[in-house]
Amino acid sequence: MDRLILQKAASYCAYQERTQDEVRKRLQKWEVWGEEADEIIAELISTNYLSEERFAKTYIGGKFRMKSWGKMKIKQELHRRGLSEYSIKEGMKEIPEESYKNSVKELLVKKKILLDRTETDKFKLKQKLARFALGKGYESELVWKTIEDLGL
Repeated sequence: MDRLILQKAASYCAYQERTQDEVRKRLQKWEVWGEEADEIIAELISTNYLSEERFAKTYIGGKFRMKSWGKMKIKQELHRRGLSEYSIKEGMKEIPEESYKNSVKELLVKKKILLDRTETDKFKLKQKLARFALGKGYESELVWKTIEDLGL
């Protein structure tokens, strides 16, 4: 195993959390393939430079807090990035249930304030709010219950 490539890969992982897939693609850019790439990834995992569970927790926490994404959108994106179901499940523990419900409520209240200026039809307003929250990845049942709780 090439120590220089291992160092570069370790630096790449130390800069920010990465998935195994991202590291494998970077190794391919450096023309490292097959068994050698597998060895480097195994070494990064054993030295704790690479952890899918840690990546999931960081990613989920960030997308939830900064972008107000719902669980469905987050899970979809993590599946797309090739994370295991276990890592995703562990990462989802980063979202407290109460915060999650408050998040969708705040999101809908802010959007309602924006839409109130232009949308007078109450039915259309509800539809637009629901579509917005669903697009953010929140569950349909939670979205409609929150809209109802807001008295719309």
